[in-house]
Amino acid sequence: MNHIYQSLLSALALTAFTLGAWAQNTATDFPNRPMRFVVGFAAGSSTDIVSRMLAQRMSERFAQPVVVEQKVGFGGAIANDFVSKSNPDGLNLVLLTGGHPTSAAIIKKLPYDPVKDFGMVSTIVTYPMVISVVKESSIKSLAELIALAKAKPGQISFSSTGAGSLHHLLGEWLSIEAGINMLHVPFKGAAPAMMELLGGRTDVMIETATFTFGQLKGGKIRALAVSSESRSPMAPDIPTVSETLPGIEFSSWLGVAVAPGTPKPIVDKLNHEIRLFLDTPEVKQKFSEFGGTPAPSSPEEMRARIDREITRWKKVVEIKHIERQ
Repeated sequence: MNHIYQSLLSALALTAFTLGAWAQNTATDFPNRPMRFVVGFAAGSSTDIVSRMLAQRMSERFAQPVVVEQKVGFGGAIANDFVSKSNPDGLNLVLLTGGHPTSAAIIKKLPYDPVKDFGMVSTIVTYPMVISVVKESSIKSLAELIALAKAKPGQISFSSTGAGSLHHLLGEWLSIEAGINMLHVPFKGAAPAMMELLGGRTDVMIETATFTFGQLKGGKIRALAVSSESRSPMAPDIPTVSETLPGIEFSSWLGVAVAPGTPKPIVDKLNHEIRLFLDTPEVKQKFSEFGGTPAPSSPEEMRARIDREITRWKKVVEIKHIERQ
């Protein structure tokens, strides 16, 4: 009996050693075929721009073609689903976004598990959300906005890029913490939301720094606050939300993911290349142009961020009785 037990242990040890050696060899040879970056958003979006930058870098470093392929629709879910169901070989990559956790909170049934069905690699960039008003608005600060919303419950409107979007849920989180009730007005994108703000048909716009910082230069709008933990180095005069409402600190983000089950040595190799990419002056400069900051992470840190944000947004949806889609 002991002989059988010892034989079994030896077989298991040999199997583990063989699998470990295979995974290591796989990483050494990786990639030995062309790679693909699947993009779930329109050409010219920050997701598309960063995907193409990273694809070019990986193509140069790996001496393999890295093709950027658009699979646009449903807030990036089509691209996410494709990669989540691809072979676990690290050859198909996707940029998840800060909207990934909000989708998990608002959509009843996604075609994938937002955490388990992805091999997280690293976050790439973070950027704050910005709360803005038109330049002529009587609202001069976030504190004044809160005071006015308390005086006129349900009458002060804020825009978002859609019901259940990151912009929407951030506005509702702010309302919860401030003890106010603002009117949510959804739009299909940042451009129409901006037009309505400039036309005086909405009072407040909540948008990404990638969009808003460029608009601020035109002088037609004024930022009340940024949502990040600290003031943005690109706009140091704009206070943070937490300076008025302690506890509200949030930055949207982009992060690379592959199929679940991708061998750890391959994930580690991709993570290493991403860190080198993010440490270049050219990338730092490009990110700063749209309000972003390089944000490398471990796979575990990226996974923990997504878990944490899903929990937060689900709580906001529950408290505000937002209808799940």
